[in-house]
Amino acid sequence: MALIRVGRISLGNWAGRGGLVAVGLVFMAAGVGAEDKAATVSGNASSEAAARPFAVPEAGGGGQRTTVKNGEVEYPLVVVKGTPYEMGRQLGTLMRGEIQQFVPPTVAGLSQKMEIATEVFREVWARSAAFGDDRVEQELAGLADGSGVPLATLQAFHAIPLLMPYSCSSIAAWGDATEDGHLYQTRNLDWSLEVGAHNFPVIVVYQPDKGIPHVVPTFAGMIGAHTGMNLRGIALSEMGDASRKEAPYNVHAPHFTVFFRTMLYDGDSLSRAVEIFREQPPTKRYHYVFGDGRQELGAVKVLAHSPEGPGKWLKIWKDNDPADEFAPNVLKCVVYNDEGRGAFPTLQGNHGKLNGEKLVELANRIPIKGGNVENVVYDATGLRMWVSYAKGNEEAYLRPYVHVDLTTLDVDGDGEPELAEAGRLVR
Repeated sequence: MALIRVGRISLGNWAGRGGLVAVGLVFMAAGVGAEDKAATVSGNASSEAAARPFAVPEAGGGGQRTTVKNGEVEYPLVVVKGTPYEMGRQLGTLMRGEIQQFVPPTVAGLSQKMEIATEVFREVWARSAAFGDDRVEQELAGLADGSGVPLATLQAFHAIPLLMPYSCSSIAAWGDATEDGHLYQTRNLDWSLEVGAHNFPVIVVYQPDKGIPHVVPTFAGMIGAHTGMNLRGIALSEMGDASRKEAPYNVHAPHFTVFFRTMLYDGDSLSRAVEIFREQPPTKRYHYVFGDGRQELGAVKVLAHSPEGPGKWLKIWKDNDPADEFAPNVLKCVVYNDEGRGAFPTLQGNHGKLNGEKLVELANRIPIKGGNVENVVYDATGLRMWVSYAKGNEEAYLRPYVHVDLTTLDVDGDGEPELAEAGRLVR
């Protein structure tokens, strides 16, 4: 069989003479010169063009990196601005070394440990992302171009949290429960220290050209949000309830780390955040806490236990709810899920006196020890946060927290807060 080579594609007698005519028409339509046509047909096209036969947008400016510190503890903080692609590319450029060091070996190692081929990870992402927010996909493309890590590797990396089990906790307290009426919300991430994500921390402040600015305490190379807070005071926490034995999971749905970004981009109130959540098809069993420190001042706890049947899989509880799973251990202006690790006596004894410091102390008492990767406490009214990551084998609850105040954050050092400069900060 005669072979005709077009770039790296071999066509065996493609529809006979009609195929040759079609190839010629394609070249003519594209305005390709005779020499280029000859080189392509003979298989002598440049290896660069054959390896990546598509254009990449010009690199734009923007994006800044600094560190936030508490004594010897310091974490990278990156501010990115613009379109989703531009923000992803800035983040990839500014965290390039850490992303290259962390992501490829993690994908390879977890593929072996979980006995799941990397091709399956990529298919999981492709299926799940088809139901998710296109802005996340665009950020991911930018992240690949900025970091130099192949897009396919980053896609596989982002599929892993959907397939791994983990368990966490969260508390939200506001109004009459706190000393200043602010909404404070905790997030314990109890996952796997073996993965080593905590050794590559980063706090990312997103300033999208369209949407609400938001902050995501995360890990190098991960643009999905396992938690976060936006400038409208929406704070998000998650607790995984599904075990590995419940697999296969539904992947024809966005992972929570993807729709959390949607909620941070677009959630301008608790009602809107819950509405966005309700629009998402479910994947597996979770608890969530969604808080609003500015617009509606309140929070809800959500039980989302797919694949339970209609009318059973979803429950949403407000504060002091007699139907809450922990009733009668419920309180006014408090919702929580500590998985039975003893938060209630402290919440009850300090009702009316809770603040950021007390919730940091409480967050440090209720993690699953042996897997406490990261802890965050938000002041979703004052737009502040306290963050601790594990380091090596020392868990997050044992380490100092850094403090980040979005109302005063001045990365470029010009005396004007970043978000005020952007005209996006509402005090």
